[in-house]
Amino acid sequence: MTETMRAVEITKPGGPEVLQLTDRTVPTPAHGQVVLKVAFAGVNRPDALQRAGAYDPPPGASDLPGLECSGEVVAIGDGVDGLNIGDQVCALLPGGGYAEFVATPAAHCLPVPAGMGMKEAACLPETFFTVWSNVFTRGGLKAGERFLVHGGSSGIGTTAIQLAKAFGARVFATAGSDDKCQACLDLGAEKAINYRDEDFVKVMKAEGGANLILDMVGGDYIPRNVKCLAEDGRLVQIAFLQGPVVELNFALMMVKRLTLTGSTLRPQSDLAKARIAQDLREAVWPLLDAGTVAPVMDSEFDFAQAAEAHARMESSGHIGKIVMKVGG
Repeated sequence: MTETMRAVEITKPGGPEVLQLTDRTVPTPAHGQVVLKVAFAGVNRPDALQRAGAYDPPPGASDLPGLECSGEVVAIGDGVDGLNIGDQVCALLPGGGYAEFVATPAAHCLPVPAGMGMKEAACLPETFFTVWSNVFTRGGLKAGERFLVHGGSSGIGTTAIQLAKAFGARVFATAGSDDKCQACLDLGAEKAINYRDEDFVKVMKAEGGANLILDMVGGDYIPRNVKCLAEDGRLVQIAFLQGPVVELNFALMMVKRLTLTGSTLRPQSDLAKARIAQDLREAVWPLLDAGTVAPVMDSEFDFAQAAEAHARMESSGHIGKIVMKVGG
């Protein structure tokens, strides 16, 4: 390992153009951490929010963007068991993934699934941690239930469709074009709703209502979600692309005995994330090893093209995951 590394930093709050290559000091592992030589870094909407100045890193986290990567273990801190120098892993990161080296808790690392490349593995942590913890742990999705995911062609959406289908749910998704809807159907959705042409509330009511909704849109989707939930239905909110402030009639919540909940992943404790990682290792990694589920890839950018990667993501034209190639 060298003492310095290339990294992409946020020079000031703003658009994609504020992402610039720089040199940084290579991190050293703290207790319970490993340092990874990054192969590929996933590009996610929280990265863009941080770049725009709307999502500060938690205390102690790197100021560099990047919440997931694949790479090779090159240094191990005290108190780490189960990982060795040279292991190839994918990892959920507290930040710092837009760099040639990154430090992260060892308990947040998972093995690269059998037969999967490093590029695909870099797409797993952020979406799979988010979907598992919100759809299955918090949302309690069960086989046979009607599950609606908004933004079905996004990284979160494509993951949620596949996992919900694999665990026996009836899956419905919304998306904004015929191509995106077809992608949802190809992944196992029973019906894909083009929100430009159809009202998802009417569609879901005709099916008996949604038992569980995973929503990242917010805004006026929130009262519409409440309307199309079945009795004892659950709404799990994970983002607010259209804003978090809305007027809502809570009478329906009482009449239909609804549960409205939500979470964000990054601020959770290291222990909470380690527990999610263990759940994934036991319940989901066998599906990845078998090829039953797999990340949907949209595009790959070079490390020096971070601005272009962010522009692609913010165009909302992508289907699936966007990655940057960092190392060899």
